[in-house]
Amino acid sequence: MNMTEIMANISNHTPMMQQYLKVKAEYPHSLMFYRMGDFYELFFDDAQKAAKLLGITLTHRGKTNGNPIPMAGVPFHAAEGYLARLVKKGETVVICEQVGEVTGKAPVERAVVRIITPGTLTDDALLTAHQTSNLLALCIQQNQMGIALLDLSAGIFKVQQQVYKPEHLPLELARLMPSEILIDEDLVDTHIIEAIKKQIECPITKRPNVDFNINNAQKTLCDQFAVSTLSGFGIDHLPLAKAAAASLIHYAKETQKTALPHIRSLKLEQSSDFIALDPVTRRNLEIIEPLFEHGTSLFSLINDTQTAMGGRLLSRTLMQPLRDTAILDARLDAIDILLKGYHEAPVRLVLKEIGDIERVLSRVALGSARPRNLVQLRQACAQIPFLRHALQPILKQAKSTDLLQQLNQELGNFNGLHARLMSAIVENPPVLLRDGNVIAEGFDSELDELRKIRDHAGQFLIDLEIQERENTGINTLKIGYNRVSGYYIELTRAQAEQAPEHYIRRQTLKNAERYITPELKAFEDKVLSSESRALAREKMLFEMLLEELRADIANLQMMSSAIAQIDLVANFAHQARLNNWNRPEYSPEIGVNIIGGRHPVVESLSKTPFTPNDTQLDFNHRMAIITGPNMGGKSTFMRQTALISLLAYCGSFVPAKSAQLGPIDRIFTRIGSADDLSSGKSTFMVEMTETSQILHHATNQSLVLMDEVGRGTSTYDGLSLAWACVLDLTKRIKCLCLFATHYFELTELAKENAIDNYHVTAKELNGNLILLHKVQKGPASQSHGLQVAKLAGIPESVIKEAQKRLKTLEKQQHQQINHTVQNDLFTDIHGEPEVIEKIIEIEKSSPVLEALAHIEVDDLTPREALAQLYQLKDLLKSQ
Repeated sequence: MNMTEIMANISNHTPMMQQYLKVKAEYPHSLMFYRMGDFYELFFDDAQKAAKLLGITLTHRGKTNGNPIPMAGVPFHAAEGYLARLVKKGETVVICEQVGEVTGKAPVERAVVRIITPGTLTDDALLTAHQTSNLLALCIQQNQMGIALLDLSAGIFKVQQQVYKPEHLPLELARLMPSEILIDEDLVDTHIIEAIKKQIECPITKRPNVDFNINNAQKTLCDQFAVSTLSGFGIDHLPLAKAAAASLIHYAKETQKTALPHIRSLKLEQSSDFIALDPVTRRNLEIIEPLFEHGTSLFSLINDTQTAMGGRLLSRTLMQPLRDTAILDARLDAIDILLKGYHEAPVRLVLKEIGDIERVLSRVALGSARPRNLVQLRQACAQIPFLRHALQPILKQAKSTDLLQQLNQELGNFNGLHARLMSAIVENPPVLLRDGNVIAEGFDSELDELRKIRDHAGQFLIDLEIQERENTGINTLKIGYNRVSGYYIELTRAQAEQAPEHYIRRQTLKNAERYITPELKAFEDKVLSSESRALAREKMLFEMLLEELRADIANLQMMSSAIAQIDLVANFAHQARLNNWNRPEYSPEIGVNIIGGRHPVVESLSKTPFTPNDTQLDFNHRMAIITGPNMGGKSTFMRQTALISLLAYCGSFVPAKSAQLGPIDRIFTRIGSADDLSSGKSTFMVEMTETSQILHHATNQSLVLMDEVGRGTSTYDGLSLAWACVLDLTKRIKCLCLFATHYFELTELAKENAIDNYHVTAKELNGNLILLHKVQKGPASQSHGLQVAKLAGIPESVIKEAQKRLKTLEKQQHQQINHTVQNDLFTDIHGEPEVIEKIIEIEKSSPVLEALAHIEVDDLTPREALAQLYQLKDLLKSQ
């Protein structure tokens, strides 16, 4: 249905639909939830789209241009579930509420009260406990890029500015995990947009250029923070960072339809503050999400945080490992102290009683807090003294500058706020404020009176009737009520002459007269309006409480942040004690020295004792070429090295007897691959693309894991590529690298400087393969491929046929090697007459003949055969 035509003929619609179309015209690209009584309704294209996305019934209402108007709706009380599904699909939803009184004459006044987008979520129903909703803005001009991030649900606001390099943008997007990206519709070209879409799945929202205006950005941010200058934030010299940050403020205010009092500051950070983890590495290491549906990620394994904000901090920490060893050592010191006397246990017991204060405060600031949110805050305030008590024996061992001492101070004192909330909110309030009975009795005398009238109207009328009978002497006097007349005093016709003078006739009936008195009229006014007035009074008092909380929101946010950090280090301590993890050390020298390292996830899932292994890489031993059978543990060994390094740079103890780590700027992985059919890329193309990324961006401080490079093409192509990659990583880049391969020819590279051979051990016993999972120096003796196939359940007949074919191929290979050596020898001497003359003169006792006699041709690799050829040639020249 063409909306342009509909809007052109808007006068043909009912007043209510005219109102809808006028509001909808302001949000043409968003779904609009239009409040009508107990339902949110959608019309026209919105209805058809929502019916398809949500699986709800599509109906019709009225007509436009002779055609029925499509309509679909969802119940008001169940709207959050539907909203969550729409946002998950990347939709933006406009909430249009009834804000006026129902008069029955004209359509009730409606207004947009909130715009829900994937990057501006704050409600529990729309976000899981450990999920974040990060709104990102990009401002790119010439060779510079400003990035700003805002998490409305947590009050996190940070910026950076750097030289724009297309290859760096995906790394930053992977680290920041945006839920929605804002871009300047005038300044970002389509190539950048397409590049973003390839790297990350999230909506890209184009915003008007005025939101990114560099000249206006300073004022926007100063107004937000109530300051006259931004010099205290360190961004005066970063115009694009300021422009990106200002665009987020504009968008957040537009969508929330309110101020943002909990956004009080912003943090300047640089990408160099963190160890870079590209999307491939995050996926391969299974940091947050497992590779397979029923797998286990590192986060799910070690996340035993007791608070939701602690869990989110752990997730951010794992995704953004730090390079500042001073901060990391402070965390490790805190863990050390917690572990000395089982101190983390009582701390964690207290933390378990604290709700998601971080999000509660955001809802308080945005005016969307519900009664039970304030109960959560009240409970948190009550737990602060207990948390301090649990920390007390720990703090006695800590220095005044230690992290836990600092966090203890930041917890603050909220005894007064706790008392205020105790007196204000009932113990177990309803979910919604509109249901009433939220404000506790005794908190407000006017509300108490309104409730008393509402709840005790019947008794008041009984008492009044008794009083009026005594005053008038009329025993048959009655006090009644109906919807038409309201409250009244009724006398029979015969008794009407005895009515007191202050009785005012209200209604005459056939056999009776009905009166009203000033007292009864006042009571009537109170009773009839008491319920609505009580609800209005409760709403006013609740808003007053929210305003009081907003005035103290800075201290409350500091308390929330301190709780999250205490939860993080207590969780790290808990994991260390539970899993026998030890403290890592940081060294200024490049290298990774891990003794008795273990893979935390594999170890937790293993039914047998995990076999620990050592990793020793440094400047003089930068490359470890690892050979051995499939399933032997090569990939596990490589991944555990990366995960131990990652955990160490998160400030956690690690699954190893000891670990000493030098500076690391990036971790790369090229482990396994699959076809990317959506992009038209084969397995080998995916493999080469990932390898290319590593070769272009690794540095001498990078940790690189590469598994089976070159296996997706022909043997000689693949071997040549793998060979060249090893040399490039070792000689040009000079990074620290674990390189697993089935190309045994690569083991000869150990003759080069800084390259060592390692293998995972295995034994054959009675034709069966026993995998020992131990990494030792030296190359593997064979790949045991057929034995691994047997373990996998390949039929015995197939195994026997493969063994026969293997013997044939090995024989042919040896013959080919012999033929190649002979041809190479003839070729080498063919162009050198003086060498031919010397060969003719060779006697049986010649050193050349003696050397040839000792050569076992069948045991030579192609490279060894070539080396022998050159030795023979040198011997000929020396004769």
